[in-house]
Amino acid sequence: MNRDPHWISTAIRKIEADYQRSADTHLIKLDIPVLDGVDIYLKDESTHPTGSLKHRLARSLFLYALCNGWIGEDTTIIESSSGSTAVSEAYFARLLGLPFIAVVPRHTARKKIEQIEFYGGKAHFVDSPAAIYDESRKLASALNGHYMDQFTYAERATDWRGNNNIANSIFEQMKLEAHPVPRWIVMSAGTGGTSATIGRYIRYQMLDTKLCVVDPENSVFHAFYQTRDPNIVGNCGSRIEGIGRPRVEPSFIPDVVDEMRTIPDVASIATIHWLEKLLGRKAGASTGTNLYGVLQLASEMRARGEQGSIVTLLCDSGERYLDTYYDPAWISANIGDISGYLEQLNAFEHSGILA
Repeated sequence: MNRDPHWISTAIRKIEADYQRSADTHLIKLDIPVLDGVDIYLKDESTHPTGSLKHRLARSLFLYALCNGWIGEDTTIIESSSGSTAVSEAYFARLLGLPFIAVVPRHTARKKIEQIEFYGGKAHFVDSPAAIYDESRKLASALNGHYMDQFTYAERATDWRGNNNIANSIFEQMKLEAHPVPRWIVMSAGTGGTSATIGRYIRYQMLDTKLCVVDPENSVFHAFYQTRDPNIVGNCGSRIEGIGRPRVEPSFIPDVVDEMRTIPDVASIATIHWLEKLLGRKAGASTGTNLYGVLQLASEMRARGEQGSIVTLLCDSGERYLDTYYDPAWISANIGDISGYLEQLNAFEHSGILA
Protein backbone atom coordinates (compact mmCIF):
# COMPACT_ATOMS: atom_id res chain seq x y z
CA MET A 1 0.00 0.00 0.00
CA ASN A 2 1.37 3.40 -0.98
CA ARG A 3 1.57 5.92 1.83
CA ASP A 4 1.55 9.71 1.52
CA PRO A 5 5.26 10.66 1.75
CA HIS A 6 4.40 14.15 2.97
CA TRP A 7 2.33 12.75 5.86
CA ILE A 8 5.13 10.32 6.77
CA SER A 9 7.71 13.15 6.78
CA THR A 10 5.44 15.26 8.95
CA ALA A 11 4.87 12.36 11.34
CA ILE A 12 8.61 11.69 11.69
CA ARG A 13 9.24 15.38 12.27
CA LYS A 14 6.65 15.43 15.08
CA ILE A 15 8.30 12.46 16.80
CA GLU A 16 11.78 13.93 16.43
CA ALA A 17 10.59 17.31 17.70
CA ASP A 18 9.08 15.59 20.72
CA TYR A 19 12.46 13.90 21.36
CA GLN A 20 14.27 17.23 21.16
CA ARG A 21 11.94 18.62 23.83
CA SER A 22 12.84 15.77 26.18
CA ALA A 23 15.95 15.76 28.39
CA ASP A 24 17.95 12.60 29.03
CA THR A 25 17.04 10.53 32.08
CA HIS A 26 19.05 10.85 35.29
CA LEU A 27 21.66 8.42 36.59
CA ILE A 28 21.22 8.03 40.35
CA LYS A 29 24.02 6.77 42.58
CA LEU A 30 22.77 4.72 45.53
CA ASP A 31 24.27 5.56 48.91
CA ILE A 32 25.29 2.23 50.48
CA PRO A 33 28.41 3.01 52.55
CA VAL A 34 29.21 -0.62 53.40
CA LEU A 35 29.92 -1.27 49.70
CA ASP A 36 33.17 0.70 49.78
CA GLY A 37 34.62 0.58 46.27
CA VAL A 38 31.55 -1.02 44.68
CA ASP A 39 29.29 1.72 43.29
CA ILE A 40 25.68 1.12 42.24
CA TYR A 41 23.75 3.34 39.82
CA LEU A 42 20.12 3.42 38.71
CA LYS A 43 19.23 4.99 35.37
CA ASP A 44 15.86 6.53 36.12
CA GLU A 45 13.63 5.82 33.12
CA SER A 46 10.52 6.87 35.04
CA THR A 47 11.16 10.50 34.05
CA HIS A 48 10.18 9.99 30.40
CA PRO A 49 6.95 11.77 29.36
CA THR A 50 5.03 8.48 29.64
CA GLY A 51 6.81 7.40 32.80
CA SER A 52 8.80 4.32 31.82
CA LEU A 53 11.66 2.77 29.88
CA LYS A 54 9.12 1.78 27.22
CA HIS A 55 8.93 5.39 26.00
CA ARG A 56 12.24 4.79 24.18
CA LEU A 57 10.91 1.57 22.63
CA ALA A 58 7.62 3.12 21.52
CA ARG A 59 9.45 5.98 19.80
CA SER A 60 11.73 3.53 17.99
CA LEU A 61 8.84 1.28 16.95
CA PHE A 62 6.87 4.20 15.50
CA LEU A 63 9.88 5.50 13.56
CA TYR A 64 10.66 1.98 12.30
CA ALA A 65 7.09 1.43 11.14
CA LEU A 66 6.86 4.87 9.51
CA CYS A 67 10.12 4.44 7.60
CA ASN A 68 9.01 0.98 6.46
CA GLY A 69 5.76 2.43 5.12
CA TRP A 70 3.60 0.37 7.48
CA ILE A 71 1.71 3.35 8.95
CA GLY A 72 -0.37 5.95 7.15
CA GLU A 73 -2.57 8.83 8.23
CA ASP A 74 -5.63 6.59 8.79
CA THR A 75 -3.92 3.52 10.25
CA THR A 76 -5.22 2.05 13.50
CA ILE A 77 -2.28 1.01 15.70
CA ILE A 78 -2.59 -2.24 17.65
CA GLU A 79 -0.11 -3.53 20.23
CA SER A 80 0.13 -6.55 22.51
CA SER A 81 1.44 -5.43 25.88
CA SER A 82 1.47 -5.92 29.63
CA GLY A 83 0.83 -2.19 29.96
CA SER A 84 3.83 0.15 29.86
CA THR A 85 4.60 -0.18 26.13
CA ALA A 86 0.92 0.39 25.40
CA VAL A 87 0.90 3.57 27.49
CA SER A 88 3.88 4.93 25.55
CA GLU A 89 2.51 3.89 22.15
CA ALA A 90 -0.82 5.51 22.97
CA TYR A 91 1.12 8.74 23.60
CA PHE A 92 2.79 8.62 20.17
CA ALA A 93 -0.42 7.55 18.42
CA ARG A 94 -2.14 10.64 19.87
CA LEU A 95 0.82 12.77 18.76
CA LEU A 96 0.19 11.59 15.18
CA GLY A 97 -3.61 11.63 15.41
CA LEU A 98 -3.97 7.86 15.02
CA PRO A 99 -6.39 5.48 16.77
CA PHE A 100 -4.72 3.05 19.20
CA ILE A 101 -5.83 -0.26 20.73
CA ALA A 102 -3.82 -2.12 23.35
CA VAL A 103 -4.37 -5.85 23.74
CA VAL A 104 -3.56 -6.50 27.39
CA PRO A 105 -3.99 -9.26 29.99
CA ARG A 106 -7.03 -8.72 32.18
CA HIS A 107 -4.88 -8.46 35.33
CA THR A 108 -2.92 -5.44 34.03
CA ALA A 109 -2.64 -2.69 36.65
CA ARG A 110 -5.67 -0.40 36.53
CA LYS A 111 -3.44 2.67 36.64
CA LYS A 112 -1.85 1.63 33.34
CA ILE A 113 -5.27 1.17 31.72
CA GLU A 114 -6.24 4.65 32.87
CA GLN A 115 -3.05 6.07 31.32
CA ILE A 116 -3.72 4.31 27.99
CA GLU A 117 -7.19 5.86 28.00
CA PHE A 118 -5.80 9.24 29.06
CA TYR A 119 -3.77 9.33 25.82
CA GLY A 120 -6.85 8.43 23.77
CA GLY A 121 -6.20 4.72 23.44
CA LYS A 122 -8.49 1.79 24.16
CA ALA A 123 -7.76 -1.41 26.07
CA HIS A 124 -8.83 -4.75 24.66
CA PHE A 125 -8.64 -7.42 27.38
CA VAL A 126 -7.74 -11.10 27.09
CA ASP A 127 -7.87 -13.67 29.89
CA SER A 128 -4.57 -15.40 29.13
CA PRO A 129 -1.25 -13.53 28.65
CA ALA A 130 -0.45 -15.99 25.86
CA ALA A 131 -3.51 -14.84 23.89
CA ILE A 132 -2.28 -11.28 23.32
CA TYR A 133 -0.37 -12.12 20.12
CA ASP A 134 -3.14 -13.84 18.11
CA GLU A 135 -5.78 -11.38 19.31
CA SER A 136 -3.61 -8.45 18.17
CA ARG A 137 -3.16 -9.98 14.72
CA LYS A 138 -6.90 -10.59 14.42
CA LEU A 139 -7.71 -7.01 15.36
CA ALA A 140 -5.15 -5.62 12.92
CA SER A 141 -6.62 -7.73 10.12
CA ALA A 142 -10.22 -6.85 10.96
CA LEU A 143 -9.52 -3.12 11.19
CA ASN A 144 -6.99 -2.95 8.35
CA GLY A 145 -4.59 -1.61 10.97
CA HIS A 146 -0.96 -2.19 11.87
CA TYR A 147 0.16 -4.56 14.62
CA MET A 148 3.35 -3.02 16.09
CA ASP A 149 4.49 -6.37 17.54
CA GLN A 150 7.05 -5.13 20.04
CA PHE A 151 8.10 -8.69 20.85
CA THR A 152 9.38 -9.20 17.30
CA TYR A 153 10.68 -5.75 16.38
CA ALA A 154 12.10 -4.36 19.64
CA GLU A 155 15.67 -5.48 18.99
CA ARG A 156 15.77 -4.32 15.37
CA ALA A 157 13.91 -1.01 15.70
CA THR A 158 16.60 0.53 17.92
CA ASP A 159 19.92 1.63 16.43
CA TRP A 160 22.34 -0.05 18.87
CA ARG A 161 25.36 1.63 17.21
CA GLY A 162 23.90 5.15 17.34
CA ASN A 163 24.35 8.03 19.76
CA ASN A 164 20.79 8.18 21.06
CA ASN A 165 20.27 4.76 22.60
CA ILE A 166 20.17 3.88 26.27
CA ALA A 167 23.56 2.16 26.30
CA ASN A 168 25.33 5.19 24.85
CA SER A 169 23.57 7.39 27.40
CA ILE A 170 24.74 5.23 30.31
CA PHE A 171 28.40 5.29 29.29
CA GLU A 172 28.35 9.03 28.59
CA GLN A 173 26.88 9.73 32.03
CA MET A 174 29.43 7.47 33.73
CA LYS A 175 32.50 9.24 32.30
CA LEU A 176 33.39 11.25 35.42
CA GLU A 177 32.60 8.55 37.98
CA ALA A 178 35.24 6.73 40.05
CA HIS A 179 34.74 3.59 37.93
CA PRO A 180 33.57 5.02 34.58
CA VAL A 181 33.40 1.69 32.72
CA PRO A 182 30.90 -0.46 34.63
CA ARG A 183 31.95 -3.95 35.64
CA TRP A 184 28.33 -5.03 35.05
CA ILE A 185 25.12 -3.71 33.54
CA VAL A 186 22.08 -5.57 34.86
CA MET A 187 18.85 -5.67 32.88
CA SER A 188 15.62 -7.65 32.96
CA ALA A 189 13.89 -8.76 29.76
CA GLY A 190 10.34 -8.16 28.58
CA THR A 191 10.79 -8.13 24.84
CA GLY A 192 14.57 -8.50 25.08
CA GLY A 193 15.09 -5.37 23.00
CA THR A 194 16.89 -3.34 25.67
CA SER A 195 19.22 -6.16 26.65
CA ALA A 196 20.03 -6.69 22.97
CA THR A 197 20.78 -2.98 22.51
CA ILE A 198 23.03 -2.86 25.57
CA GLY A 199 24.84 -6.11 24.79
CA ARG A 200 25.50 -5.18 21.19
CA TYR A 201 26.69 -1.69 22.12
CA ILE A 202 29.14 -3.08 24.69
CA ARG A 203 30.70 -5.32 22.05
CA TYR A 204 30.67 -2.72 19.30
CA GLN A 205 32.48 -0.24 21.54
CA MET A 206 34.89 -2.99 22.76
CA LEU A 207 34.13 -2.21 26.40
CA ASP A 208 35.21 -4.27 29.39
CA THR A 209 31.66 -4.54 30.73
CA LYS A 210 29.52 -7.63 31.17
CA LEU A 211 25.76 -7.88 30.75
CA CYS A 212 23.72 -9.80 33.31
CA VAL A 213 20.06 -10.41 32.46
CA VAL A 214 17.77 -11.15 35.41
CA ASP A 215 14.53 -13.07 34.92
CA PRO A 216 11.45 -13.32 37.16
CA GLU A 217 9.69 -16.55 38.00
CA ASN A 218 7.34 -18.02 35.37
CA SER A 219 9.51 -16.72 32.52
CA VAL A 220 11.21 -18.92 29.94
CA PHE A 221 14.11 -16.60 29.01
CA HIS A 222 16.59 -18.09 31.51
CA ALA A 223 15.74 -21.64 30.48
CA PHE A 224 16.16 -20.65 26.81
CA TYR A 225 19.53 -19.07 27.62
CA GLN A 226 20.66 -22.35 29.15
CA THR A 227 19.23 -24.74 26.55
CA ARG A 228 18.79 -22.62 23.39
CA ASP A 229 15.50 -24.43 22.84
CA PRO A 230 13.19 -21.86 21.17
CA ASN A 231 10.12 -24.03 21.72
CA ILE A 232 10.07 -23.71 25.51
CA VAL A 233 6.64 -22.54 26.69
CA GLY A 234 5.57 -21.60 30.20
CA ASN A 235 2.20 -22.47 31.68
CA CYS A 236 1.44 -19.06 33.21
CA GLY A 237 2.45 -15.41 32.96
CA SER A 238 4.96 -13.46 34.99
CA ARG A 239 3.77 -11.80 38.20
CA ILE A 240 6.29 -9.00 37.67
CA GLU A 241 4.59 -6.67 35.19
CA GLY A 242 6.59 -5.70 32.14
CA ILE A 243 9.22 -8.45 32.28
CA GLY A 244 9.34 -12.20 31.80
CA ARG A 245 7.47 -14.06 29.08
CA PRO A 246 5.73 -17.45 28.79
CA ARG A 247 7.34 -18.03 25.39
CA VAL A 248 10.69 -17.21 23.76
CA GLU A 249 10.31 -13.83 22.08
CA PRO A 250 12.12 -13.12 18.77
CA SER A 251 13.70 -9.95 20.20
CA PHE A 252 15.53 -11.79 22.99
CA ILE A 253 19.12 -12.38 21.80
CA PRO A 254 20.89 -14.75 24.24
CA ASP A 255 24.31 -14.55 22.61
CA VAL A 256 24.87 -10.93 23.72
CA VAL A 257 24.27 -11.90 27.37
CA ASP A 258 27.19 -12.88 29.63
CA GLU A 259 25.15 -14.25 32.53
CA MET A 260 21.54 -14.86 33.51
CA ARG A 261 19.90 -15.27 36.90
CA THR A 262 16.34 -16.00 38.03
CA ILE A 263 15.21 -13.73 40.84
CA PRO A 264 12.40 -14.94 43.16
CA ASP A 265 9.33 -12.74 42.92
CA VAL A 266 9.27 -12.25 46.69
CA ALA A 267 12.83 -10.88 46.44
CA SER A 268 11.81 -8.45 43.70
CA ILE A 269 8.91 -7.05 45.74
CA ALA A 270 10.90 -6.88 48.96
CA THR A 271 13.64 -4.98 47.12
CA ILE A 272 11.36 -2.16 45.93
CA HIS A 273 10.09 -1.68 49.48
CA TRP A 274 13.70 -1.60 50.72
CA LEU A 275 14.68 0.78 47.90
CA GLU A 276 11.94 3.21 48.90
CA LYS A 277 13.84 3.86 52.15
CA LEU A 278 16.96 4.81 50.16
CA LEU A 279 15.30 6.94 47.48
CA GLY A 280 12.25 8.31 49.25
CA ARG A 281 9.98 7.21 46.41
CA LYS A 282 8.45 4.11 44.91
CA ALA A 283 9.62 2.07 41.90
CA GLY A 284 7.90 -0.65 39.87
CA ALA A 285 8.47 -4.34 40.50
CA SER A 286 10.81 -4.90 37.55
CA THR A 287 13.20 -2.42 39.18
CA GLY A 288 13.22 -4.74 42.19
CA THR A 289 14.19 -7.66 39.97
CA ASN A 290 17.00 -5.59 38.46
CA LEU A 291 18.31 -4.29 41.77
CA TYR A 292 18.26 -7.61 43.59
CA GLY A 293 20.47 -9.00 40.81
CA VAL A 294 22.76 -5.97 41.25
CA LEU A 295 23.01 -6.57 45.00
CA GLN A 296 23.91 -10.21 44.40
CA LEU A 297 26.74 -9.16 42.10
CA ALA A 298 27.89 -6.40 44.47
CA SER A 299 27.99 -8.85 47.38
CA GLU A 300 30.06 -11.29 45.32
CA MET A 301 32.45 -8.55 44.17
CA ARG A 302 32.95 -7.37 47.75
CA ALA A 303 33.64 -10.94 48.93
CA ARG A 304 36.35 -11.26 46.25
CA GLY A 305 37.85 -7.89 47.18
CA GLU A 306 36.97 -6.38 43.79
CA GLN A 307 36.04 -2.78 43.09
CA GLY A 308 33.99 -1.30 40.26
CA SER A 309 30.60 0.00 39.27
CA ILE A 310 27.30 -1.70 38.46
CA VAL A 311 24.50 0.01 36.54
CA THR A 312 20.87 -1.00 36.21
CA LEU A 313 17.54 0.62 35.36
CA LEU A 314 14.72 2.10 37.39
CA CYS A 315 12.13 1.12 34.82
CA ASP A 316 9.02 2.94 36.01
CA SER A 317 7.37 4.55 39.01
CA GLY A 318 5.72 2.56 41.75
CA GLU A 319 2.79 4.98 41.74
CA ARG A 320 1.34 2.79 38.99
CA TYR A 321 1.16 -0.15 41.39
CA LEU A 322 -0.31 1.23 44.60
CA ASP A 323 -3.14 -1.31 44.49
CA THR A 324 -0.82 -4.26 43.80
CA TYR A 325 2.88 -4.26 44.70
CA TYR A 326 2.39 -1.66 47.44
CA ASP A 327 -0.78 -3.19 48.89
CA PRO A 328 0.10 -5.62 51.73
CA ALA A 329 -3.08 -7.66 51.23
CA TRP A 330 -2.44 -8.04 47.50
CA ILE A 331 1.19 -9.00 48.11
CA SER A 332 0.18 -11.63 50.66
CA ALA A 333 -2.40 -13.13 48.32
CA ASN A 334 -0.42 -12.99 45.06
CA ILE A 335 3.30 -12.92 45.88
CA GLY A 336 3.77 -14.30 49.38
CA ASP A 337 5.60 -13.33 52.55
CA ILE A 338 8.36 -10.82 51.76
CA SER A 339 9.48 -10.33 55.37
CA GLY A 340 12.40 -12.76 55.10
CA TYR A 341 13.90 -10.91 52.14
CA LEU A 342 13.33 -7.55 53.82
CA GLU A 343 15.35 -8.81 56.81
CA GLN A 344 18.06 -10.00 54.43
CA LEU A 345 18.21 -6.63 52.67
CA ASN A 346 18.31 -4.70 55.94
CA ALA A 347 21.19 -6.90 57.11
CA PHE A 348 22.95 -6.33 53.78
CA GLU A 349 23.12 -2.59 54.51
CA HIS A 350 25.39 -3.34 57.47
CA SER A 351 27.37 -6.32 56.19
CA GLY A 352 27.55 -5.91 52.40
CA ILE A 353 26.78 -9.62 52.22
CA LEU A 354 23.55 -10.88 50.64
CA ALA A 355 23.02 -14.23 52.32
